[in-house]
Amino acid sequence: MMDPQVKTIDQAEYESAPVGESYLASVWRRFKRHKLGMVSLGLFLLLLVLAILAPVLSPYDPNAIVGGFGQPPSRDFLLGTDLSGRDVLSRLLHASRISLVAGVLVTLLSTTVGVSLGLISGFFGSWVDSVIMRFTDMVMSFPYMLLVLMFAAIFEPGLWSIILILGLVNWPGVARLVRGNVLSLRETPFIKRTQVQGLPGRQILFGEILPNTIAPILVHATSVMAFAILDEAALSFLAMGVQPPTASLGNMLGDAKSLTILTDKPWLWLPSGLVIVILVMAINFIGDALRDAVDPTSSRS
Repeated sequence: MMDPQVKTIDQAEYESAPVGESYLASVWRRFKRHKLGMVSLGLFLLLLVLAILAPVLSPYDPNAIVGGFGQPPSRDFLLGTDLSGRDVLSRLLHASRISLVAGVLVTLLSTTVGVSLGLISGFFGSWVDSVIMRFTDMVMSFPYMLLVLMFAAIFEPGLWSIILILGLVNWPGVARLVRGNVLSLRETPFIKRTQVQGLPGRQILFGEILPNTIAPILVHATSVMAFAILDEAALSFLAMGVQPPTASLGNMLGDAKSLTILTDKPWLWLPSGLVIVILVMAINFIGDALRDAVDPTSSRS
């Protein structure tokens, strides 16, 4: 028998919550307890600000030849110059902007498509659910990277092509997630009550069901964004994504294909590699903290 003096996690969480606290305030309060999540959020916001202010902070035009070829870091070029004589720091700032734009837009596109199909499939059921889910299964049956590479080879290389491709192959996961939540919510008393009251399906979907599905969607979106940044960098590295002279973290890493550069000129690839690692890890840790914040019981063993 449980000792009455011992409180469960749910009881402690409930008793520690301020009276009248809103849901968003309680999520933020729990998020702040996640130290790694807060550090990651700070790093992500710092990189975001640097990327937004890239035109102001860049010491040189990212595409201009301003120095010698492959010069090491110096007072004039803090991160050195690349093999074409362009300032690495200036290109790194603009490349971070490209990666963040790709990550955000891919996440928005794939989440919009996935949420829409998941809501329709789970709410209407019947043959609608069957058609949408069979199509989802078909898309998921293809190896992910093979599908991306196939479309990248068909479309003209570029940032917008990559956003479209990644956005249209990343939606099945969120579609299945939303469908599962809708199927669960559809059987709850408060949804049954709205149906009996004669509310239109659109109002039930977007006014009642969707708000109660936002939390898992946000958590899933962080993983989509992290993978989108990695995929964009990989495609640009393979010369199937953002094309030179436009700076991208992936095509900056492309200079590291030579063993000589890997060993003798680390300033050509190490900064962009570190930015990718920091960005992806920060987004993943933010997702972990957000998951624990929206669902306090998820951290229990």
